[in-house]
Amino acid sequence: MGLLTVVSISALVFFACKKENSVNNAVPAGKQNLSIFMTDGPGYFDSVLVDIRSVKVLIDTCSKKDHDGHWEDHHDRDTCDVWDSLAIHPGVYDLFTLRNGTDTLLAGGNVPAGRIIVIKIELGTHNSLVKDSVKYPLLLPPRTSPFIYITLRGDEWDEYLPGRLQLWMDFDISRSVIRVRDNMFYLRPFIRIFTRKASGEIEGRVLPKDAFTVITATSSNDTAYAIPGRDGEYKMRGLNPGTYSVFFNASNGYKDTTITGVNVTLGKETNLGTLTLKK
Repeated sequence: MGLLTVVSISALVFFACKKENSVNNAVPAGKQNLSIFMTDGPGYFDSVLVDIRSVKVLIDTCSKKDHDGHWEDHHDRDTCDVWDSLAIHPGVYDLFTLRNGTDTLLAGGNVPAGRIIVIKIELGTHNSLVKDSVKYPLLLPPRTSPFIYITLRGDEWDEYLPGRLQLWMDFDISRSVIRVRDNMFYLRPFIRIFTRKASGEIEGRVLPKDAFTVITATSSNDTAYAIPGRDGEYKMRGLNPGTYSVFFNASNGYKDTTITGVNVTLGKETNLGTLTLKK
């Protein structure tokens, strides 16, 4: 789970210790503990560096759950909605290292109990990407706010322990980086959220390494991508349940291959084993 910068490596150590300590401590009365993890849907770059400065959440402190676990929404937002900041180690994160099932704890902490309706992420100005070993600035489009707002219903979280909620954010690079013209790129973040219990995964291994395979999994309601790691391993997370076709797009004279009828179910990993491509 290596990150490019020393600052981001420190973030991993800091939050690993913080997470272990927080799980052992009771959640205070009237609070809930949040953990937001970040992972990446890869793109065709050597690395993508995103400057993240802060993470806040908007909590509806008046809404309550009914007997079926659904949130009721009858209140005055002016008095009930509260913004709260989560603990985060600000810095530049190389999203390209957060692929094939790797993630990092981006933000966490105790906030007032209630329905979480918005996640607000503040971007800094030190955004860039590396393509073919050349580094380029990654700019926000003109007149674009440096804030990312993710609107939630409130039931997206996984309450893995009483009062402790977790959520994953997939920072989809292939949709977030826009090439305006040669050597000029814009960052328009496309983020989708998921939890392990409410999604499925496809994983496996593809060889040989010099096939430089790009993997695409498609179903009637979802599409995901993967670029294998050093040993050919790959993993696609946050998938909607359904039947997928997994396409292995190879290079260097190796034949493309498609595996059909891949079933993805909630909360489970579908392992396709090792696939060795032929010329």
